[in-house]
Amino acid sequence: MLLLGANWPVFFPFEEHSAHRSSFRMFPLEEITNNTCSAYRDQHPHTILYNILSGRDSGYLNNKLNHSGTARNCHCERRRTVCLKDPKATCQVASSVLVKTICFVRSLPSFSQLPSGDQSSLLRHCWVPLFVLGLAQEKIVFEVTDEPNLSILRQILLGPGLTEKDTDRPTLAEVHKLRAGLHQLWNLDLSPKEYAYLKGALLFNPAVEGLSALLFIEGLQQEAQRALQEVIHLLHPKDDVRFSHVLLAASAIQTVSHSLVTELFFKPVIGNTNMLHLLTEMLFVQ
Repeated sequence: MLLLGANWPVFFPFEEHSAHRSSFRMFPLEEITNNTCSAYRDQHPHTILYNILSGRDSGYLNNKLNHSGTARNCHCERRRTVCLKDPKATCQVASSVLVKTICFVRSLPSFSQLPSGDQSSLLRHCWVPLFVLGLAQEKIVFEVTDEPNLSILRQILLGPGLTEKDTDRPTLAEVHKLRAGLHQLWNLDLSPKEYAYLKGALLFNPAVEGLSALLFIEGLQQEAQRALQEVIHLLHPKDDVRFSHVLLAASAIQTVSHSLVTELFFKPVIGNTNMLHLLTEMLFVQ
C-alpha cells in the first residue's frame, strides 16, 4: 500500500470545487406512458399503424417519477424509446455540466500527477457517474417525450433489420434509472464538500484495468472516502447512516449506461463524433 506523505499535494483545493448550486430548473418531471399495454396493441397491427399515421400515438402523459401506474409496471411500456423534448436547451445545460466536470478533474493536483494513460483510463471509466453528480449538484431537471412517429413506423417496417444505431436509442426504463439516481442524491441534500469528495472517490477507482499507478490511485480513493466520512460526521454528527446512504446513491448512479447519457444529452450536438475521443481531447487540451 502506498502511503500518501507530505510530498503529495492536497487532495482538494475547495476554493476551486465549491461549485454553487444553480437555481436553474429547466422543466417539470414528465414521464411517457400509455394506458394500453403495447403487448395488447401488438395483437391489433392495423390499430397501431392507424395511430402512427394519424398521429394519435405521439402524445405523452405528465406522470411524475413516483407514479405507480401502468407505465412503471408494464415491461413493454418501459422499453419505449424516448428523446429530449427540448434538445437545444437541455443539451446546452448538459454541455455546461460536462465542461465543469472535466474542469474539476483537471484541477485536482493528484490527478494531474498521474501518467497520461491512467488519467485517460480513469476518465473514460467514470465520466458518466461524475456527470450525473454534476446534474444533481446543479439541480438539473429534464423532460423527455416519445420518439417521432416516423421512428416508430420505421421500426415496425424494418423489424429485425434495425441497425445497432437504432438499438442504442434511450429507453423509458433507462431514464427511470437515471432519474431514480438523481432523486437519491437530491434527497440526501449533499453539501459542496460532500459532492467534491464523492467525486474524488468515484474518480480514483483502482478497479479500472490497466492502471500503472495502481497503489497510488488506491491510496487516493481511500483518502477521498476518509475525507467524505469526516465531513459527513462534521456536518451531520447525529446521522450514523448518512455515509452508507451516500455510498448507496453512488452505487446507483454507477449503473447508468454510457450509451444513455451520450445518446440522450450529447448525440443531438456532437452527431457521430466519438464521445470518448472528445472527452480525451477536453482532458488534455492546453
